[in-house]
Amino acid sequence: MTRDDRPTAILLLGPTAAGKTDTAIALHEQCGCELISVDSAMVYRGMNIGTAKPSAEELARAPHRLIDIRDPAERYSAADFREDALSAMQAISAGGKTPLLVGGTMMYAKRLVEGVAEMPAADPELREALRQHGESHGYAALHAELAAVDPEAAAAIHPHNRQRLIRALEVQRVSGVALSEHWRRQQRANFPWRLLSIALAPADRGELHQRIAVRFEAMLDGGFIEEVATLKQRGDLHLDLPSMRSVGYRQTWEHLDGAYDRDGLRARGVAATRQLAKRQLTWLRRWPGLVWVDSSAPDALAQVVKIVRAHGS
Repeated sequence: MTRDDRPTAILLLGPTAAGKTDTAIALHEQCGCELISVDSAMVYRGMNIGTAKPSAEELARAPHRLIDIRDPAERYSAADFREDALSAMQAISAGGKTPLLVGGTMMYAKRLVEGVAEMPAADPELREALRQHGESHGYAALHAELAAVDPEAAAAIHPHNRQRLIRALEVQRVSGVALSEHWRRQQRANFPWRLLSIALAPADRGELHQRIAVRFEAMLDGGFIEEVATLKQRGDLHLDLPSMRSVGYRQTWEHLDGAYDRDGLRARGVAATRQLAKRQLTWLRRWPGLVWVDSSAPDALAQVVKIVRAHGS
């Protein structure tokens, strides 16, 4: 059997509110891993409360790469993440440490490992036709259409994410090949690290839902509405930007516009976060070679440390 001489890297994935940050900080302190964030909202400066970004004290204890690297007015793609993450991983491995990638943006993790698939060129006329169809018939109808031809992509793309929804349908119509099939055509074998993938999640879905509700209420009490108000007052941000489409931010923005009161915000924010967690778990169930750890177990951290050490990090 051929010896695998690639350096080790660790992926610590899981749904929102599963306790990934605390576990990653402990792994940094106990195993010497160097942390890289895999979170499409934490890349943005000024978005701290609603993203559950590690505190200044936590970041001092365990620095995270790829946090606070973009302004909310900027866009940051999975391809951007892959380039930045690979660069960070190379620097960490060159220094004799193990990269630990932690987060819940499954598209980022998948693109990192499998590469950014070559896609058909954009078709502006088709894209505009799809947009008009969505505006006139509702984007839920477009999402249902995507689910009929590419259920895997539909499970990963929220109906409110109009840009990705339209692009998925565009790719399928232009190429005749589902977007998810384009994803699969990338080869994991070329990934230059020996990868240990760990999923941290409560075994009981009800417990995860409770954690989400408690955390969202704590965010509201901690100044989340004021955080979004500050962003809104800048004048250069809007709800079509990826940053403001982040779960919780859209709902809080709409609350500030008078769409609903604080109770309505709480209900919608919790519901949207639960939907996010459901999509994250859908991704994780399809992730090959994943080691699952019940985050609600009293010895969850000890289990993760044991797995990491056994892998040779």
